[in-house]
Amino acid sequence: MSKVLIYSLEKYDEKFLTPELHAAIGAENVRAVRVSLSLDTADLAKGYDAVCLFVNDVCSAPVIEKLAQYGVKLILLRNAGFNNVDVEAADKHGISVRRVPAYSPNAVAEFAVGLLLAIVRKIPKAYNRVREHNFSISGLEGFDIHGKVIGIIGTGNIGRIAAGILKAFGPARLLGYDEYPSDEMKALGMEYVDRETLFREADIISLHVPLLPTTYHIINRAAVAQMKKGVVIINTSRGALVETAAAIEGLNSRTIGGLAMDVYENESSYFFKDCSDQIMDDTVFSQLLTYPNVIITGHQAFLTQEALMTIASTTVQNLKDFQAGTVTPN
Repeated sequence: MSKVLIYSLEKYDEKFLTPELHAAIGAENVRAVRVSLSLDTADLAKGYDAVCLFVNDVCSAPVIEKLAQYGVKLILLRNAGFNNVDVEAADKHGISVRRVPAYSPNAVAEFAVGLLLAIVRKIPKAYNRVREHNFSISGLEGFDIHGKVIGIIGTGNIGRIAAGILKAFGPARLLGYDEYPSDEMKALGMEYVDRETLFREADIISLHVPLLPTTYHIINRAAVAQMKKGVVIINTSRGALVETAAAIEGLNSRTIGGLAMDVYENESSYFFKDCSDQIMDDTVFSQLLTYPNVIITGHQAFLTQEALMTIASTTVQNLKDFQAGTVTPN
């Protein structure tokens, strides 16, 4: 029987994940801690066969070496991406890594469109005004999404759903960039173009690619320099897709007319924590938060009941498959 240590526990995990694990292997074989995995907290894994991690847990080669010394044989990821895990080091030490490849693409795609509407129609500003009994609509002018050129970078599960939703707004053109074009998207009317063309011609750009060496800082100074004046950028994928310094320069030059992100490239120090009584040492992030045409949320795009149920059930199935010696695509 495996013993599992859950890192980065949140309240929603207590509602969905821990009951599933308790039912599968017994409550006595499951421990959960709210701290994230790092070199400093790896010692907590002593005596456990598996660790269960989330997006901001640091699972570098030195951490994996420690985990291997403590007898850990399995890393259960509660997310789709591997970018926080040194997979080569895990393989070297005989540690299996299993993930949840698609917990709710609808949740993330819908949230991306919600961010777009919020930034374009200045909904947060309007909400805050009315809360203070200020019913003036001066300065709340937005623009129609209908008739605009929309660019989707990445047409995997989430990107395809986002494109389908955005198509209903009646864009002038729906552009796509992906190394593996989708026939489904072509049938929807998407024009696949190269990145440079998408940057030049899109009024709205939504990012839906994983974080890889080839996508790191895909939005950088060179990219921003090619974009239309007033472009709106949405990122619900991975923070490091956007070079923050380049985004700030784009905002200052008015090239970027709106930026809405559910992720940030250095988010691990802040996201999933209550930092409301702290001074932020990250001056770049602090500056970003001052712009009236920027919306940042705390990595919640995935956070729906349906997604959490899928994460829990898939994580437990990954554990069972590992115990049974079953090889899966996960």
